[in-house]
Amino acid sequence: MNPKQYIAARAAKELKPGDIVNLGIGIPTLVADYIPSDVKVFLHSENGILGVGPSPDLEHTDPNLVNAGKLPVSVLEGASFFDSASSFAMIRGGHVSVSILGALQIDANGRIANWAVPGKSVLGVGGAMDLLEGSKKVIVTTKHTNTEGGTKIVKELTYPITSERMVDLIITDLAVFTVKADGLHLIELSPGVSLREVEQKTDAPFHIPESFKNSKEVTV
Repeated sequence: MNPKQYIAARAAKELKPGDIVNLGIGIPTLVADYIPSDVKVFLHSENGILGVGPSPDLEHTDPNLVNAGKLPVSVLEGASFFDSASSFAMIRGGHVSVSILGALQIDANGRIANWAVPGKSVLGVGGAMDLLEGSKKVIVTTKHTNTEGGTKIVKELTYPITSERMVDLIITDLAVFTVKADGLHLIELSPGVSLREVEQKTDAPFHIPESFKNSKEVTV
């Protein structure tokens, strides 16, 4: 697995049978390919699909069947299609169990910026604000650092904030953090990753379990 696939596979482990799950653009889209066969969930795309399946191969790609990020998708038996108004009514009405979103930055309180970079043109916020406010649980999946090597987990956001709502879980290629009222809590290190590396590549403060402090190379 490459880092993005690893992140997606780790996020898939958080899903429970019966969940209605919205997958955002980027790494979250890959989650559809790693959901265990014995875990039946209902994948939602805010452009109007409930029942999205794994990514189709080239032979089975339908140019008229795409997700909110304009990427080809498959649909499972029993899938339904509806307009954007109905789709966002599902989100705003609290009917989405889990949203998995990408992020440009995450701050020390678990708030994210994921829709705009100052000085660069963007297509718009899409459904990110609604998903953060309306979903029961929000998981962020992202590389730990950006293309320049700078951390994405910062003390304070410098990009436009998406919502004041704190996310629940942050999954990167290096570690997993849960978000609580007192900030970020490290709960898992990726295989082969040391606590020291995570500390060096994370600007925001975070709580470290005692078991992790006793070893420089602890992984779980």
